[in-house]
Amino acid sequence: MRLSSLFLTTAPFAIAAVLGLVVAQSVADVIEDSSELSIRNSLDDHGLVWAEVHANGLQVFLSGMAPSEAQRFKALSTAGGVVDAARVIDAMKVVDSASIKPPRFSIEILRNDSGISLIGLVPTEMDREKLVANVKSIAGSAPVSDLLQTADYDTPESWVDSVDYAIKALRKLPRSKISVEAGAITVHAMTDSADAKRSLERDLSRSAGHDLKLALDISAPRPVITPFTLRFLIEDGTARFDACSASDAKGQKRILAAAQTAGLQGEATCTIGLGVPSPRWAEAVELAIAAVAELGGGSVTFADADITLAAPEGTNQALFDRVVGELENSLPDLFALHPALPKPKTVESGGTPEFTATLSPEGQVQLRGRLSDELSRSATDSYAKARFGSDSVYVAARLDDTLPGSWPMRVLAGLEALSHLSNGVATVTPDMIAISGKTGKPDASAEISRLLVDKLGENTQFDIHVEYLEKLDPVASIPTPEECEFEISEILKTRKINFEPGSDTPDADAQGVLNDIAEILKLCGEIRMEVGGHTDSQGRESMNEALSQLRAQAVLNALRERRVLTSTFAARGYGESMPVASNETEEGRDANRRIEFKLIRPEPTAIETETTLEIIASEAAENNDGNAVEEETGDTTTDAPEDEAAIEAGAAEEGTQNE
Repeated sequence: MRLSSLFLTTAPFAIAAVLGLVVAQSVADVIEDSSELSIRNSLDDHGLVWAEVHANGLQVFLSGMAPSEAQRFKALSTAGGVVDAARVIDAMKVVDSASIKPPRFSIEILRNDSGISLIGLVPTEMDREKLVANVKSIAGSAPVSDLLQTADYDTPESWVDSVDYAIKALRKLPRSKISVEAGAITVHAMTDSADAKRSLERDLSRSAGHDLKLALDISAPRPVITPFTLRFLIEDGTARFDACSASDAKGQKRILAAAQTAGLQGEATCTIGLGVPSPRWAEAVELAIAAVAELGGGSVTFADADITLAAPEGTNQALFDRVVGELENSLPDLFALHPALPKPKTVESGGTPEFTATLSPEGQVQLRGRLSDELSRSATDSYAKARFGSDSVYVAARLDDTLPGSWPMRVLAGLEALSHLSNGVATVTPDMIAISGKTGKPDASAEISRLLVDKLGENTQFDIHVEYLEKLDPVASIPTPEECEFEISEILKTRKINFEPGSDTPDADAQGVLNDIAEILKLCGEIRMEVGGHTDSQGRESMNEALSQLRAQAVLNALRERRVLTSTFAARGYGESMPVASNETEEGRDANRRIEFKLIRPEPTAIETETTLEIIASEAAENNDGNAVEEETGDTTTDAPEDEAAIEAGAAEEGTQNE
């Protein structure tokens, strides 16, 4: 009885104690789980997915391999922001930085009418704010998206030069994608015309420097060709195109193959453009070229769907009729054939009327021959002065009221054709317009053909002999940076830029040398060049270095005064550190006191083929594959960090813009 009373008295206390222990353990487990989950989520939100979390009571242990000391400290700070920092136990290790391969830094710059995007990985020590500010100055009111990430590694050699070049190129490219790596640039861009494309390629190549690896992919929209013109002829056994147009690459290939079968030798160009009158254009051209070959010469001219087939003088009438008949029956619908068999020329009592316009290499124009009346002579004189300059035209043409009514229009068309040449002759007769000369335009023959067909009709007979000379081409004739450097060095081999003794003022004899160098540099355009100053070894080394710097800067200032573009030039003083002769003799000291012009060439670096965007895309693909496998096995994955999501969004944006 006494034991029962004791049991009844102690049992409630025992039960309460057990329940208290159970509740306390449950509360501790809840606190552990809550702390661990909260810290885990916070670490993931900050991109610290490498850190592991384990809670033991009130203590929270952080473990894992931190990529850097900064990342380790960031993990501790993040955990300390969720729970009391005193509860956080650091069990993390830091990866040995010497064993980590530096990442490959690169930037993808995307620009269109909607703005500019920067995507990639750059060194932490790079002046990122300056880069973004420069891009914003180019974008104007358009938005700039900065999706760059940084890595704390040394800046690669040539990285700064590559980024500077990319910014300069971006100013010229309103619709472009520029891929930047250390020592390498890839440019994808669009221009408004073929001429703009050619000029831009030349400018970008020239300003890239010798050792910067530059890849250009610049496209131009297809031109609208009106009228859609083609002219093929065989003269004295030689086949050639005066003008050639095609609607696509396949048609271009067919047309050129037909011309080669007809006897065309060497390379020929055929412009792909818009405005073709029929999808069967190439077929019609093939048939017409074959007809010219069968006639043994002559010409065929297409002006949209109108075709003029001109046989050589003296062609057998039966052969002409057969070829014309076969061609008429074979041509696709829509095309209209206008055959022409020239009649033998007869000598007129007063001679064949003729008008001749001659353009000299100096730009002087002489007009001789016959014009219809005083009004026609006044109109011809005014038109020529408008085309070639009021002080460059000399008129010595007589009046002839027996000329045909189309004569004034033929004369004006001949003058307009002559304006496409650098020098040459335009000859107008009642039956023919002949244009010959030299030009700096690669497609001058095609332009003249289209002009004459458009102004005078597809039945007009004309003869074009135009020679393209690269030295007359305002784009192709620009010397390369290496040629500029060589020409300046040739001047300085025999003539020096001397200064007043102990001064940075060029002497009187140096003015002529500076004038000649300035004329060369004006032709060279924007190139990166260093003006280096050198002295002999007399005097203190520090004073010599300062004097050489002042002299190099004085030369640079003198070039600016002569209107040379020097924004890409640099002045540097080397003092006595780079002698080219002995300082023991007066001749040697005189040789060492010099100014040198050298191209600024970035240091060559190894280039990897995979870009930052490609790396990001491949990593994203691997992650997606891993997520798919985990979903199939029932595992869960953590959300991607905000920075990674932003980069993937940028990559998607790039794909959209490229489309």
